[in-house]
Amino acid sequence: MNAVTEKTSLAYDEPGVLLRVVNRVAIVTLNRPQALNALSHDMVNTLSGVLRRCRIDDDIVAVVLKASGDKAFCAGGDVRELYRRAREKSLGWLQFFIDEYRLDYAVHKFPKPVIAILDGVTMGGGMGLGQGAWLRVVTERTRMAMPEARIGLVPDVGATSFLAKMPIEMALYFTLTGYSLSGADALLWKLADIYVPSAQLSTFEERLVAVPPANLDPTFPDRLKRSLKAVFDVSATDAGSASTRALVPRIRHYFEPKAGVADIVRKLSSDLKADKDRSARPWMEKTLTALEQHSPTMLCVTREIMLRGRGASLGECFRMELGCVDKAIKEGDFIEGVRAHLVDKDHKPRWAPASLWEVRAERVQHFLASPWRLAEHPLRDIESLHP
Repeated sequence: MNAVTEKTSLAYDEPGVLLRVVNRVAIVTLNRPQALNALSHDMVNTLSGVLRRCRIDDDIVAVVLKASGDKAFCAGGDVRELYRRAREKSLGWLQFFIDEYRLDYAVHKFPKPVIAILDGVTMGGGMGLGQGAWLRVVTERTRMAMPEARIGLVPDVGATSFLAKMPIEMALYFTLTGYSLSGADALLWKLADIYVPSAQLSTFEERLVAVPPANLDPTFPDRLKRSLKAVFDVSATDAGSASTRALVPRIRHYFEPKAGVADIVRKLSSDLKADKDRSARPWMEKTLTALEQHSPTMLCVTREIMLRGRGASLGECFRMELGCVDKAIKEGDFIEGVRAHLVDKDHKPRWAPASLWEVRAERVQHFLASPWRLAEHPLRDIESLHP
């Protein structure tokens, strides 16, 4: 096989997913830069097919997930398309999530090394795709976020599992406010493995071609992984300071796991009125604004699933998330959130209920109750398909 071999691409004028093989390593590229590489359903299905092919192809020893353009790895799922399908009462939106979660689970369980280059915006579905990788590469352009509550959804794509790497207070802050993490923050909170200046990414294929065949022998997995890591980790570049490090005392103070979302808001409001810590005031105001603007119901559901996910398996987390998403779209705030922020862009969502004080515990438990019996769950077989 040649060092660089074209394997496949989609039959579109502008393929959403590209695949090349470089020195026995599959280079899979998300190719929708005009939409910040947001995942369409076609892209999800194609990525699943590409991974299946790479899994059984003995000529492929590893996979690199990257994206076109310099702005985003992946900004998430194609929310506007999901909104359109939900408005039309088409269940195509549900199949998107089922297929996306199966894809993400497959990345987590992939038997060959997967390298994800999380350069630029990496949100929602981009996090789901990248966090299952063996080697997660970030740069100075990386911006990670899980802002689902802003549009009436919950953190999904396995977030209730992979965010368990963070202290619970940080995970709650990250998901409830939608805070954006830099590459340095991602390293600090174990959502990345190495930092690479973005300028070095343009030459990684040249370094990959130069790796001796003996170092890419899958019968010696440790040597294979060391060689792959060396392709990206070419210098001891400092990622810089993580902005969230200084915020840890504040986050622990306000986002303690025993506190409900209304308790957090109440405490922030009280401390702001008392003017206790003027140096913290800008952070407190920004945090409070986010919590007051996001869907009250989904904030409460988010807190609950983030707590539950820490004691669940990966498969259980995906099943829990799918149930919450199903109800959020069928009878929750998703359609209104997307309308307000992405369609009409009036940024005035009419949440139901409108405030945290009106969210009843029974309503939260309703969203947490699965719409399906386990034997009928669309993801009931996810573990057996990807052992």
